[in-house]
Amino acid sequence: QVQLVESGGGLVQPGGSLRLSCTVSGFTSDVYAIGWFRQAPGKEREGVSCITLSDDTSDNADFAEGRFTISRDNAKNTVYLQMNSLKPDDTAVYYCAASVLPIAVCSIEIEYDVWGRGARVTVSS
Repeated sequence: QVQLVESGGGLVQPGGSLRLSCTVSGFTSDVYAIGWFRQAPGKEREGVSCITLSDDTSDNADFAEGRFTISRDNAKNTVYLQMNSLKPDDTAVYYCAASVLPIAVCSIEIEYDVWGRGARVTVSS
């Protein structure tokens, strides 16, 4: 079984940066991709970014391009989401999720199988 734990959320001023971490435990070899998603108050969940673990290819939402970067540290079984130039509209609970079904390339449009509990990010002055 795979478990995911997010960390690194918090309060940041507009224009600031945060780095979220998603630590994977359990049967990590079963994981093909990790995705980051977010849900703002009163809004539906939306995809942010994902990374394919076999070759580090990624997929990003339009709003994330140029501001958010996904990366991973194999030794730590951790995937990061570096978020720069944050805006109040980025306020949300951010979730990481794992795909344990074989996929060649990740996408933020597909369903993911295992979810973390989320990390709250608040962008406010």
